[in-house]
Amino acid sequence: MKAWRGLEEFVAVAKAGSFTGAAKNLRVSSSHVSRAIASFEQRLGGPLFIRSTRQVRLTDIGQSLLPQCERLVQERNEIYAMASGSGEPRGHLRVTCSTSIGEKFIASILMKYADLYSNVSIDMYLTNRVLDIAGEGYDIAIRTGNMKDSRLLRTRVAVRNLVVCGSPNYLEKRGFPKSIEDLANHDCLVGTQPTWHFKDQNGERTWNVKGRWRANSGQALLDACLSGLGLSQLPYYYVANDVLTGRLKPVLEVYQKLAEPIWAVYPQQRHVLPKVSRFVELLGTDLQPAMDIVAVQNSKN
Repeated sequence: MKAWRGLEEFVAVAKAGSFTGAAKNLRVSSSHVSRAIASFEQRLGGPLFIRSTRQVRLTDIGQSLLPQCERLVQERNEIYAMASGSGEPRGHLRVTCSTSIGEKFIASILMKYADLYSNVSIDMYLTNRVLDIAGEGYDIAIRTGNMKDSRLLRTRVAVRNLVVCGSPNYLEKRGFPKSIEDLANHDCLVGTQPTWHFKDQNGERTWNVKGRWRANSGQALLDACLSGLGLSQLPYYYVANDVLTGRLKPVLEVYQKLAEPIWAVYPQQRHVLPKVSRFVELLGTDLQPAMDIVAVQNSKN
């Protein structure tokens, strides 16, 4: 399409830092690159580069357009690969997930993925914030619990069990909660979200906990719980060893929710891309065993 003529040349010049380098990488002449860029700039209504005899630098508008243009070029290449029937993952895979799951499990799975598919570059962003992955250009997110965004597709790739625990010293001082409502009289260690999940005779229940200790790190919550600062609800793979050795005691076990799903979440238009579908497949085969192994190892330690 004429409207997109010059797009690839723009990305190539930005990456190479020169028109000559871009021409070499694209295997075309420097004059072809110059004409394509000039035509693209004319259609956009402004310059993309500041040219001098020594260097080529992006203008402000060039800097703002580059990430989107890079993504368009990558997606075009992926579409060509799909159309040719090769189905080989290629391009740039952007993944986001929570810090704890990312550090403990997803990073190693992504390393395996990178080893399997050498034509894919990877960007993993760990945050406990729920990002707008469609709006911020991510290919896939790993999330837990209920999903509400109708723009996103999801595949369940694992499950995890959540356990409410306290240290013996804390429970000796404050007593064991007998009901979910008793949490109102306890110091609760609050994670990224203040909502804890349970089940009772009426089905699933949530409880907004309060406390004077808040952290966006599962390990920090575990350490605070072990020190006797309060109760915490954490995935079992965090607390298995401490529960079995008696350093932590489970409470409200009768209200423990059934296993919470872990989802691979992706924008609707991206699930057909091989780079996304292959990663989802790998998560489905590798994530649950990795989580189970950690829980078993913790229980043996």
